[in-house]
Amino acid sequence: MASSVPPSLGALRPSPLVEQAADRLRAQITGGHWPVGTRLPGETTLAKELGVGRSTVREALRALAGAGLVRPRQGAGVFVIATVPDEDWPTRLRRAAVTEVYEVRMAVEVHAARLAAHRRTDEDVTALTAALAARRTAADADDATFVEADLALHRAVVAAAHNPLLASLFADFAPSLRTGLTELLALFPLREADPNTHDDTHAALVLAITEGDGEAAVEALTRELSETLALLGAGHPFGGRPE
Repeated sequence: MASSVPPSLGALRPSPLVEQAADRLRAQITGGHWPVGTRLPGETTLAKELGVGRSTVREALRALAGAGLVRPRQGAGVFVIATVPDEDWPTRLRRAAVTEVYEVRMAVEVHAARLAAHRRTDEDVTALTAALAARRTAADADDATFVEADLALHRAVVAAAHNPLLASLFADFAPSLRTGLTELLALFPLREADPNTHDDTHAALVLAITEGDGEAAVEALTRELSETLALLGAGHPFGGRPE
C-alpha cells in the first residue's frame, strides 16, 4: 500500500524545480517517512503536493533512482530500495584517504606508462621532455609549484598512453594528489637536501617511454610511486581519511 504524502512537502518555489523536487523527496526517504519497501505515491499525487508538473516529478524520481534510493517496477510503481544514497565518484574521491587514492593512482598510471612506451608519438616525446625540464626548473620554486610541475609530468605520461579514460581518471585524482603531496613536502623536508627530489626516477621514466621500453618505464614509475606511498602512509593524519 502506498504511503500517504506528508503535509510537510509543500509547494516549491520557481527555480531549478527538478533539483528542489528531488531534494524534498530525498529528505522524506532519508528521514524515514518512506522506509525501504514502500511504494511512493503516484506522479500525479506528488506533482499536486509539490506544485509542479508530472514531468518534473518524473525527472526527480529518475535522479533518486540514479542515487540508488528508489527503483521503478513495471506496472507496480516506484519503490524505496535504500535510505542512504550511493556516493558518486567525485564524492568518494573527496572522502578517501590520500593513501587510498595513491594506491589506485599506481594501478592506473603504471599501466598507462607501459602503454605510453608503445604508443608514444614524436609529439608525446616532446611534451615529456618539456615536462621533465619544467619539473627541474620548478626545483627552485616553492613546494606547491614543484608539485604542480611534478603532476604535469605525470599527466604527460598518461596522455602518451592515448586512452581517454585513463586520462580522465588521472584528472579526477589530481586534486587529492596535489593536496597530499604538498602536505607531504611540508611534513618531510625531502627538498631541503634535494630540491629536485626523485629526478633520477623521472628521467629514467621519460627515457624508457622515449625508447619504447615498457618494462623499464614500469620499473622506474613503480619505484618512485612506491617510495612516495610509503611516506604518505607514515605521514598521519593526512594519510588517513579526512575528518
